[in-house]
Amino acid sequence: MNSESKSIVILMADDDVDDQLLAKEALQESRVTNILKIVNDGVELMEYLRSEGKFASSDNPWPGLILLDLNMPRKDGREALAELKSDPKLRRIAVVILTTSKTEEDMLRGYDLGAASYLTKPVTFEGLVDLMQILGRYWVEFVELPGSDKQTD
Repeated sequence: MNSESKSIVILMADDDVDDQLLAKEALQESRVTNILKIVNDGVELMEYLRSEGKFASSDNPWPGLILLDLNMPRKDGREALAELKSDPKLRRIAVVILTTSKTEEDMLRGYDLGAASYLTKPVTFEGLVDLMQILGRYWVEFVELPGSDKQTD
């Protein structure tokens, strides 16, 4: 399958503006077809998914994949992941933890809470481009994801 023929919406939850910018540039550089939406923390992530708060009046594209940082203000990635996976309407969305944390405790907890993958953020831009290319190809070309419409059951 060719990545040109289909794309997914990737929703990134990360409070670091530099990481947001780098991820956006890395995704563009990787040339994988997709749409990247960004929220700043776990509170915004849940508001986006539930069309609440500042996202209430917009028709947000439903994500096929969430890139989730663990260490964020207001509601961290662990809390957001637990809330997301306990919600029948949201739990089918694939979540990849993308964080600077290398602790085994965070990794185990992430998988226990339902993360599809746990990745440590690369330290170089080139490493991030490589990661985004691999992630994009894997999730766009190889993985079968539920339809892009908001899940209702």
